[in-house]
Amino acid sequence: MKKIHSRLAIVGLTAILATSALTGCVEQAGTGSADGAYKIAFLMPDLASTRYEQQDKPLFEAKIADLCPGCEVIYSNADASADTQQQQANSAIAQGVDAIVIDAVDSKAAASIVVAANAAKIPIIAYDRPIPDQKADYYVSFDNEGIGQSIGQSLVEKVDADGTGNGILIVNGSPTDAAAGLIKKGIHNAVDASDLTVLAEFDTPEWDPANAQTWVSGQITQFGSQIAGVVAANDGTGGGTIAAFKAAGISTVPPVTGNDAEIAAAQRIIAGDQYNTISKPISIVAEAAAQVAYSFAKGDSVEGKTTLYDTPSQLFTPDVVTLENIKTILFDSKIMSAADVCTAEYAAACTAAGIS
Repeated sequence: MKKIHSRLAIVGLTAILATSALTGCVEQAGTGSADGAYKIAFLMPDLASTRYEQQDKPLFEAKIADLCPGCEVIYSNADASADTQQQQANSAIAQGVDAIVIDAVDSKAAASIVVAANAAKIPIIAYDRPIPDQKADYYVSFDNEGIGQSIGQSLVEKVDADGTGNGILIVNGSPTDAAAGLIKKGIHNAVDASDLTVLAEFDTPEWDPANAQTWVSGQITQFGSQIAGVVAANDGTGGGTIAAFKAAGISTVPPVTGNDAEIAAAQRIIAGDQYNTISKPISIVAEAAAQVAYSFAKGDSVEGKTTLYDTPSQLFTPDVVTLENIKTILFDSKIMSAADVCTAEYAAACTAAGIS
């Protein structure tokens, strides 16, 4: 049986475990071995967004290794299946992990995972996407409502400046993702206060770019040149949107937003196909989540910087990226390298943007 570590005194054979949740300061019992060789589960939601395999996983693992060379990260990707994620969480709990970090496929379905972790006295950290219906021990993310506000406002200003019309489309994220709901709220904060007209709006199942492309294709058929811009909630849906315009034979794509600063999005911005994205250096949230998970695994308290859905939280503010500042924000800062982005197809556009 694994030992229970607590920062509180042990009287006789009785260990008194305390948690403080309502004050934003959480105290949890770690369950790792005495030598600190903790096991931490890192459960990611899908493969459609390339960031999880290419950035979140290696960055989280590297930070844990730095904090605790003897610790083990148990990684799983649910490939957009809430049922699969439930099974992966059950497996992690059965293996006796000391903390769980989860980016939920389905924010409502993930509530049962929180309940199961709580029953097993395993601290659980919501990552990137909140779990509104069941309070996790902590939440680490970028400010998703702020992201929606930023990309929406950026598009409003661009469409106004272009003067090509005021009709726009909104391509939201997955209807089962609470973070997508926050982004959607932020988008509407910006758009609803403007003079733009929303021609149509879509919640993209599973954030799948193919679903976004199919829907936008239908709107192009219906609205045609009335579409002066598109607010897309992430780079995947933005890429699907742009693909729909190109498939329709529209060479000059109206401004399309994005979010996540994927390499493909940077290439589209440099080439003039995508208007903006959001720079979210994944290292910021991955390393913060690793630190929180390790602290909980040890039995330490972790204080929230703010509170969201009654959960102690740490929310980071990202930057809007357009062609005008992409060199400074993504390349001069070393978030991206010209070697990765400026392939043969984009070499001339990179040179024109001063990226080399």
